[in-house]
Amino acid sequence: MILKNRYPSTPSLNKIIVLAIATGSFTSFADATEEKKTYTKPPFAAFSSQMNDALLGSSKYEKPIWNLHDALKLPEWLSMSLEQRTRYEVLDGQYKAGAKGGDQQIPLQTDVFMEAHLGDFRIGGEFMDARQFGADSGSGVNNTHVDSIDLIQGYLAWADQNTLYSGLGTEIIAGRQSLNFGSRRLVARNVFRNTINSFDGLRLRVLDYDHWQFNAFVTMPVNRYPTSSADILDDQSQFDRAQGHTWFSGGFLEMYNIGWGINSEVYLYHLDEGDTRKNPTTNRRYFTPGMRFYIKPAKAAFDFSWEGIGQFGTVRANTNSSNGRNLSHTAWYQHLDIGYTFDVLWQPRFAFEYDYASGDKNPNDGKDERFDTLYGARRFDYGPTGIYGAFSRTNLNTPGYRLGFSPLPDVQTTLAHRFFWLAQSRDSWGSSGLQDKTGRSGDFIGQQLEITTRWDVNSSLNLETGWTHLFKGEFAKHAPNAPNPQDVNYFYVQSQFRF
Repeated sequence: MILKNRYPSTPSLNKIIVLAIATGSFTSFADATEEKKTYTKPPFAAFSSQMNDALLGSSKYEKPIWNLHDALKLPEWLSMSLEQRTRYEVLDGQYKAGAKGGDQQIPLQTDVFMEAHLGDFRIGGEFMDARQFGADSGSGVNNTHVDSIDLIQGYLAWADQNTLYSGLGTEIIAGRQSLNFGSRRLVARNVFRNTINSFDGLRLRVLDYDHWQFNAFVTMPVNRYPTSSADILDDQSQFDRAQGHTWFSGGFLEMYNIGWGINSEVYLYHLDEGDTRKNPTTNRRYFTPGMRFYIKPAKAAFDFSWEGIGQFGTVRANTNSSNGRNLSHTAWYQHLDIGYTFDVLWQPRFAFEYDYASGDKNPNDGKDERFDTLYGARRFDYGPTGIYGAFSRTNLNTPGYRLGFSPLPDVQTTLAHRFFWLAQSRDSWGSSGLQDKTGRSGDFIGQQLEITTRWDVNSSLNLETGWTHLFKGEFAKHAPNAPNPQDVNYFYVQSQFRF
């Protein structure tokens, strides 16, 4: 008989017994119970540091030393957490078309999450208040910076760790939820950004422990309101709503250790976008297939990650609903990194990285070839977003290298240096709005140097700081409507409390 753990919250005795029975060995049971526990350091992302996994348990992250559950003496069937992040960020110099001077902002993010466990069922809700202070009409504030007091998750879920005694775990989540798949380049729960993507719909997850995992979902992306800078600066607040005429769906298969320690992912996403009165769109109708192979970093070993993504469909030239002209869309993206972790003091890992995201060869041929990153995150590849966010995953040709090391057990420092060219010189530098349709401004955007340091004070408090410098190249200095040619400096410091 296979035992079943219906309420996973810590590494469970039942689960160890299940694994022992499955492998036919009870000698590993004693070793597992005596093994010293290690934890993955939680990211700077609201709620994810305490996110339970109904099929694998919640032991991935260390329990916060200060936590509301214990302080309020809540019952075991009720989870509750509070997180608060404060960041100060300042920008000296500009890279966007027509922009002048510098900028600064104090983004605040406060998140409350609650979940009730009722047998195999869960009811969860997450409220977030993301706002900013210090911006003005020239700051370009938008709904990636602010989403005041709104529901970003509200769901009913069911999970069974051993469905019909098959050895498979199954989970179904219905309602508003955040999604986070694979490398997070196409679908991500945002970490650095002040607001978080969420979706209304249904998700199915099937897990064959230690072998493979499959996710399928059908959702409507949730729009954050208000959208205009004037309304945001005026502190107006509106409830977020799903984009009723837009559907985002897909399937994602992960396979673990297919040979030589290599893991793989195969996926297909479909976006069918439509207009509403409050949210005109470019009517993106894309199929996006992709695959990824990777080996996780380990001491005294090489690791790598390769991801290739295609994209095809149609898209409108602009958001004008009276423009019925659809452009044929064909685009692609690839990422490669190869690293090595040294088994010496500070445990440094050095990695070479390369990304290519297609751009539009000819702006007048009725075709669109610019890669679209859908609902992905970009901070881990291209540096901080916030009021900086100079690079996005489109029309880019960018090699670079990265060095990470830990001078102290609870301190992590990273140095990243990348060079940026336009993939197509006649297409735009996506994040800047700069474009030279003649191609005469060249294709070298510049090089970016980034240094970040993070200190995990304890399991409830993290501190982080970072500096990024953009050395402008020919295109960034001389493209039409380019701002002052001076280089750009971005600096931030932030704290995050978890309770």
